[in-house]
Amino acid sequence: MKPRIRFCGAAGTVTGSCYLVTAGDVNFLVDCGMFQGTKTLKQLNYGDFPFDPASLDFVLLTHAHIDHSGLIPRLIKKGFRGFVQATGATRDLLAYMLPDSGYIQEMEVEFLNRRNRQRGLDPVEPIYTAEDGEHALSRIRSVPYEHWIEPAPGIRVRFWNAGHILGSASLEVEILTREGRDEKVRIVFSGDIGPDNKLFHPDPDAPAGVDYVISESTYGGKVRERLGLEERRTKLAAVVEDAIGRGGVLLIPAFAVERTQELLADLAALISSGRVRQVPVFLDSPLAIRATEVFSRHAGHLHDLDHGADDFNHPAFHFTETVHESRSIDRYSGGAIIIAASGMCEAGRIRHHLKHFLWRSETTVLMVGYQAPGTLGRILMDGAKMVKIQGEDIRVRAHIQPVDWYSAHADGAELADWIKARLPINAGLFLTHGEPEPLAALKADALALGIAPERIVVPAIDDEYVLDGSCPACAGDHHRLPASAALGDDWHNRFADLSIRLRQELEAAPDDDARAKILDRLAAGLKP
Repeated sequence: MKPRIRFCGAAGTVTGSCYLVTAGDVNFLVDCGMFQGTKTLKQLNYGDFPFDPASLDFVLLTHAHIDHSGLIPRLIKKGFRGFVQATGATRDLLAYMLPDSGYIQEMEVEFLNRRNRQRGLDPVEPIYTAEDGEHALSRIRSVPYEHWIEPAPGIRVRFWNAGHILGSASLEVEILTREGRDEKVRIVFSGDIGPDNKLFHPDPDAPAGVDYVISESTYGGKVRERLGLEERRTKLAAVVEDAIGRGGVLLIPAFAVERTQELLADLAALISSGRVRQVPVFLDSPLAIRATEVFSRHAGHLHDLDHGADDFNHPAFHFTETVHESRSIDRYSGGAIIIAASGMCEAGRIRHHLKHFLWRSETTVLMVGYQAPGTLGRILMDGAKMVKIQGEDIRVRAHIQPVDWYSAHADGAELADWIKARLPINAGLFLTHGEPEPLAALKADALALGIAPERIVVPAIDDEYVLDGSCPACAGDHHRLPASAALGDDWHNRFADLSIRLRQELEAAPDDDARAKILDRLAAGLKP
């Protein structure tokens, strides 16, 4: 029995983590995540899976982030009948995250279908619903760290702390390849690896001397400034004081899980110590509020909290549950901090706040997390002067300040150290979950560790490999989309940019004759 692995996501791109492993009659997934980024990439969430969900025996889940877990309800809806194995904290987070994700799909499709009706187009169905998300929770089974489980005969799995977010894990998988002779293939799936000395969690861990390692590469080649807890809080205090001192609002698009709770803990410490003035801090995300409740329940297992669960409930914090409460924040033209999801500015209440505050020069937008290509967050970070939000052109006058102090991912040096700690890697190293430049940089680091070039593989989406203990060789490459489609701006982004530029050109033209000539030139380039 020679196991095979197919990279159904997070290959040549960061999101959509999903690896199909086939071992004899057993088929299972590691992760089943949602694609994020360009519309072309996100379209994969609506299409058929590149395998039959009913053929799967089980799913192993590294952590709760939607780009690793977000298609589990759709998987079940399409026929998966087995169980999802995850840590207890991951299951606690998914109790809120999966129904919330389904609700977002419903709301986005409702908005889209209103526009489709006006355009005479057919309606579309959501990827899944909030009810589907709720239903999926009954299929998740909790697994403790560093404890062997046997989800199918001949397959053993152990979860290791990954230091990324609450409940995150790297997976050690043993597959018996010849019954009665104890011959097996050992694989480590990194999941997402956290940085060293991260708030709340111990440093990541996993076994060494395995046959294959599948490693994330998100920040390959990037080396961050090493900041201790107090150094980071000092930097955050400077940003807060500058934003509030200029009479503006500090707007923070934050991921609902982990990033939000780190910000709350740091802001509680800074306000309590008087290092920043006490201003209202609005947590404007129902999901982030629920996730904070989960962190409070697990506070006894978290590191670096000054006052345990109380760090998440400072008197300056205001949790806004309803839409009415959210919109009432708009009356603050300055002197407030607003933390709202989503972290990449692609959905949720953050888009409303961006529409309301981006055009104000006194606003500061603090970008504290990874922004996938094609997302509104990446477009803002790249310096756009005008953006389109919900069909409206919005001038960007706010100060956009990206920082990497809160990254939940190891940087390039830490990823190389993590791979080094797994040596010897007996057969192959697969580099996934990254864009081309980080992937190339981490490959160079792996070569510098002495790993032979033929043993390092950078797969594309849907590439398949036989895991027989030798150097990896591609056994199938039936791709759902060209590799270039996952990268950078797609035609949707380019069209939005062109429409903004066209409006600017027309408005800047001296008269109607000049505007007519601009439109004539554009029309001439279109086929009749």
